[in-house]
Amino acid sequence: MYRFLLSRRWALIVLFVLLLIPTMVRLGFWQYHRHEARVARNELIAQSLTAPAVPFDSLSRPGAAVPKDLTWRTVNATGQYDPAAEFVIRNRTEPGGSSIGYFVITPLRLADGAGTVLVNRGWVDSAGDATSYPTVPAPPAGQVTVTGRLRADESAESRSLKARGKLPDRQYQLISSTEQAERLGTPVLGGFVELTASTPGQGDSPTLLAEPDHSSIGPHMAYAVQWWLFAGLVPVGLVVLARREARDRAAAAAKAAEAPAAEPVST
Repeated sequence: MYRFLLSRRWALIVLFVLLLIPTMVRLGFWQYHRHEARVARNELIAQSLTAPAVPFDSLSRPGAAVPKDLTWRTVNATGQYDPAAEFVIRNRTEPGGSSIGYFVITPLRLADGAGTVLVNRGWVDSAGDATSYPTVPAPPAGQVTVTGRLRADESAESRSLKARGKLPDRQYQLISSTEQAERLGTPVLGGFVELTASTPGQGDSPTLLAEPDHSSIGPHMAYAVQWWLFAGLVPVGLVVLARREARDRAAAAAKAAEAPAAEPVST
């Protein structure tokens, strides 16, 4: 009844199924590992945001890269802003996510002489055209203590952008401490501060950026379960397909057996 399973057609179908099942299982584990990575990221961000603030220069130094496990750590720094060296980062979304404008980056010269720290003071709306420098509230004068989130330098690879290119003066695509150290001719500590508060405070200031989302786990676990369910359903589907073909073949054979023999043609 099931001799048709030995045919070349069914051999190819079975081979395809045997390849499909482990592929789906692997895709399920791939999504599961992405889920685990997202959960670990959320836990790391939550721990970093709630940890006591530490001096920025205790976690970074000129030319250094910020380790992944220190990203989002609460840091502080004391010094004086250098408004003459201020610049903006183009094509950035406001915290509400409805408008495109600029991030305002103001260098802070540390009071202890350890170097300069880049401070992302927040978001401002764009000017009338893409070449004009936006209207930016001035930073506080004199000595200030800033508190914020430690961020790693942005890379061209991660954002598929060039840091400078043919942009207007004091406008950039990326926040890069290395590039700004070359521009300023002074040591700049690796990474930057994403400002959350300052002492003394500032009345008119750029819009502060919201903390990163560390509650959503994404759809990866659901996708993993779906792939594993598909992997389990594939052999079931194969059995159903084989039984259906066997039933159709049996019905065709019965119908052929019941058909009356053809009458002889008279001459």
